[in-house]
Amino acid sequence: MTTSTTTAPARGAAGSRLLNKVPEVTVWFWIIKILCTTVGESFADYINTTLGFGLTNTMLLFTVVFAVVLTVQFRTRRYSPFPYWLTVVVVSVTGTLYTDMLTDQLHVPLWLSSAVFSVLLALVFGVWWLRERTLSIHSITTFPREAFYWLTVLVTFALGTATGDWTLELTNWTPAQSVLLPLGLIASITVLWRFGANPVLSFWLAYILTRPLGANIGDWLASPKTATSAGEPVGLGLGTFVTSLIFLGAILATVLYLSISRTDVAETHEATHKRSVITDPRRERIALGAFGVLAAATVTLMVWAHNQPHVTCDPTGQSETMPACPKAALTGSQTTAAVAKNEKLAQTAITQDKAGNAAASHATVQTMRDDWDADATSLQAVNNTTWTLIDDQMDAVLKTYAIDHGKIQPAPAAEQERQLDVLLGDLKSRPFRAGG
Repeated sequence: MTTSTTTAPARGAAGSRLLNKVPEVTVWFWIIKILCTTVGESFADYINTTLGFGLTNTMLLFTVVFAVVLTVQFRTRRYSPFPYWLTVVVVSVTGTLYTDMLTDQLHVPLWLSSAVFSVLLALVFGVWWLRERTLSIHSITTFPREAFYWLTVLVTFALGTATGDWTLELTNWTPAQSVLLPLGLIASITVLWRFGANPVLSFWLAYILTRPLGANIGDWLASPKTATSAGEPVGLGLGTFVTSLIFLGAILATVLYLSISRTDVAETHEATHKRSVITDPRRERIALGAFGVLAAATVTLMVWAHNQPHVTCDPTGQSETMPACPKAALTGSQTTAAVAKNEKLAQTAITQDKAGNAAASHATVQTMRDDWDADATSLQAVNNTTWTLIDDQMDAVLKTYAIDHGKIQPAPAAEQERQLDVLLGDLKSRPFRAGG
């Protein structure tokens, strides 16, 4: 899709309007868009998981960053590659995090978030059309149209994340396999657009699908080469940090090229390319029917894949798309070892707090949280009453460290020590005896 997606009135009809604020839709547009979506997946995972920043804190951070870069973008008078694509990178991370918050923190089913974002996108398009009488990105020449455009982009990223994760949940495909579906759909949309499908519809369908495509590519590159447990995704083993660096570097190089060549500036493109827009109503109707057939085929494929034998739970308990597999109760010695491990970590965190090493104490408590969560179902199977009591105190400790609770500042070290002392006492005084 490298020519016009417009059915809008001619540019420059009103003297008060800006020059078009978005790039021309060339092959470079789609390349950099996919690069941005891959970064959205890998960079969000790196900050949230690898750096241990936490999902809530990461979402709040990028919401603020998105507001800042969007303000810069709005203040430009015409399309400029650096602020525009920086905004796309940030909105890709932000949209991903909003869906992850619904899934991981609020436990909203992926099918429901997919439906909600689909309805929201339809509402945005509807209001945009009623107000402006065009959905074309070649008509982003006023503040309201630009506002509608970026709201639409944000919702498409959230929707693409939800539908992509839901697809993985239903099919249990590997990251490499999951690349093929959005890639095939984008290729089919391109063929139909060439045939004469409505260009605006074709553009936005492809735009939504680049999100799961980029995310799946990111997962494929970042996932380990061999699974440590059954059901874990496997890939090329580059890790989220290296994957993010590679794609951020590719984005920077592409933006530098576009800044110099200006090949994606609408006015430059119009001066060097002959615009060809197919507006044959008959072909548009045929293509619309083909879109319906394509949608039905996609649903059929997913139903078939869902009905194939595959792993239906995650043995690691870390999956965003599958429930954790139930674990057998620990033996007596295993239970003692698990409790002793948490006692040692709690004591270490107290010592680090007393020494004034807040960063080390925070990292130790995060490790304790991860270990406690990993053993949760097994300890519950031994004695659910004891586990619940200790888990409540573990949560109180996490609150003082602002871990998983969205607080901007942790509690004073003295309060952290107090809650850790209570937890340490609970671990020592509440034995895990079977049958509770």
